[in-house]
Amino acid sequence: MSGNLQALLWDMDGTLVDTEPSWIAAEYELVESFGGRWSDAHAHSLVGQPLLVSAGYIREHGNVPLPPAEIVDRLLEVVIAQVKRRTDWRPGIGRLLAEARAAGIPMAMVTMSYRNLAGAVAEQLPAGTFDTLVCGDDVSNGKPHPECYLLAAQRLGVNPEFCVAIEDSPTGITAAENAGCVVVAVPNQVPIATATTRTILPDLATATLADLIALADERAAA
Repeated sequence: MSGNLQALLWDMDGTLVDTEPSWIAAEYELVESFGGRWSDAHAHSLVGQPLLVSAGYIREHGNVPLPPAEIVDRLLEVVIAQVKRRTDWRPGIGRLLAEARAAGIPMAMVTMSYRNLAGAVAEQLPAGTFDTLVCGDDVSNGKPHPECYLLAAQRLGVNPEFCVAIEDSPTGITAAENAGCVVVAVPNQVPIATATTRTILPDLATATLADLIALADERAAA
């Protein structure tokens, strides 16, 4: 059933769940509370970035006089509260996750969000949906460095070259490509450039597990 597909590696923010609007709203609120000015252009430049990198950017461009770690904590508090009130899953996610679990395909969540947020999202799914969570506070090098995807493959005991990584940001896509994964890009807040190293889908509403397996099979045949 799984062909050459050894695992599915899922980005979280903007890919599994539509949390990007919550992050952007939290950024606006924080910056404006200190009298600064924010913009969608600033917010979109942070999509997929490690949280401390984003916090440093907010500190500089939003004139927020707080240590980066405190900026991260304040943003996380807002987004976690929103996720606990309501989680907006991206189209097709529930069905694909269920199909993969039924087929016995290992899965990891690979996110630059910290474990407190990733756990709040994962706990809303059936127990055992993800075999491991690789979070921003698990790695020394955030996306676009491949460490997070290599760590996910290591934890699952699989070859990253036969893992399909699903991402929505240029930063995350670069991380997955650098790790050697088969990459499916599903644009959300920011556009994704075409390249031979990725398959771009408008959404996952009509994608099937068989489609993802076929991509791994194509890699094996190449």
